[in-house]
Amino acid sequence: MFNLLKNLFSAPDRSEFKEIMKNKPLLVDVRTREEFQGGSVKGAVNIPLNTVSKDLRRFAGKGNIVVFCRSGNRSSQAKIILDQAGVSKVYNGGSLHNIQNLLKQN
Repeated sequence: MFNLLKNLFSAPDRSEFKEIMKNKPLLVDVRTREEFQGGSVKGAVNIPLNTVSKDLRRFAGKGNIVVFCRSGNRSSQAKIILDQAGVSKVYNGGSLHNIQNLLKQN
């Protein structure tokens, strides 16, 4: 039970994330369209949290998927939705700032 909760709410450690980012994951910004239009990371797609469960087809057949938002709260919720829908290799990237920093390091 603890491992299930850990997988749902925690992010991989920094070295794991660096590896994930090297392999060009699908970057999904789950903020609102307005927030996304204000700036995101290069190559990210915008699938707002309130549409994730309706847009599951956009995740089908993808390799690693990294979801992120402003603070990490909505991305955590998106990961839970995707995990429950059977989408694999989904990682909570936390905040936009965190993803920007990870991309700078690669």
